[in-house]
Amino acid sequence: MKILVTGAAGFIGFHMSKKLMAEGHDVYGLDNLNAYYDVRLKYARLEQLGIRKDQLIEGKQLEGTKGFTFFYLDLLDRATLNSLFTDLRPDIVIHLAAQAGVRHSIHHPQSFIDSNLQGFFNILEACRRYPVQHLIYASSSSVYGANTEIPFRESDRTDKPMSLYGATKKAGEVLAQSYTELYKIPSTGLRFFTVYGPWGRPDMAYFKFADQIMHGETIDVYNHGVMERDFTYVDDIIDGISALIHHPPNTDQGDLHRIINIGRSSPVKLLNFIEILEKYLGRTAQKNFLPIQQGDVPSTWADTSLLSNLTGYAPKTDLDEGIRRFVEWYMPYQGLA
Repeated sequence: MKILVTGAAGFIGFHMSKKLMAEGHDVYGLDNLNAYYDVRLKYARLEQLGIRKDQLIEGKQLEGTKGFTFFYLDLLDRATLNSLFTDLRPDIVIHLAAQAGVRHSIHHPQSFIDSNLQGFFNILEACRRYPVQHLIYASSSSVYGANTEIPFRESDRTDKPMSLYGATKKAGEVLAQSYTELYKIPSTGLRFFTVYGPWGRPDMAYFKFADQIMHGETIDVYNHGVMERDFTYVDDIIDGISALIHHPPNTDQGDLHRIINIGRSSPVKLLNFIEILEKYLGRTAQKNFLPIQQGDVPSTWADTSLLSNLTGYAPKTDLDEGIRRFVEWYMPYQGLA
């Protein structure tokens, strides 16, 4: 199939593109290569897909490794995006491009409105004009906000987001629902739970902890360490998305839009996570315990029974193995012994 992956130079988009290529699909990646975090990491990911930095020209199509084509394009460029859909006519769209970061959304709200609302709206419009078999898009566990019922279930209330980031992701779900009702676009929204692993985002806590520990800096541990997260290894996330490609919404029953949790369903205490990271880095962290941050929640825990029943989804990578693999990538990437 022809599969368009937005955010292909991002963490999950990069891994998704590699997986789809390995499965024999024709993969078309799209990214604007913004500088929210060190863009050199995005360039390095693209090199793994056969695209060199010196080739990049905004708005141009580039041929990478066999089966991968890259478009250096911003989703806000509606005219070029529509031209891409006109020429490409993708079978599947996996929309992973977004502005991420709970804290970042407090200080830079406009970028979240631009990317997560206007950018997603442009994708929905393109899918309306050039119908696709299935739109799979990234939502987030942040939509659960102040929800206190655990584990988090897709049927739980999500009308009290704790951050603008969570609010834009919830708004995206509502937009997708409306486009499904109006234009019959089969779509699946995925609520991701704390994805980690090699080639990850430097703004994520585990990556920042690794940097600070290796440089002898103190790490900030919020809520005095009383935090739990449903850490999910990236390969398990990718396997779940890949399986959903073969399980589109049931058009016969009119159930064309659905929301699905995708996580490990096994929350881990933050201090335990740090202990495992220390073990594989071979260093002990200096910890600064602080109150909970604005917009943060003390615990996340995904009920993944819906995804499991639908596709047989069963995460395979435990936390110890996942952190070991991250460190094995991290050390040489950062030029550390």
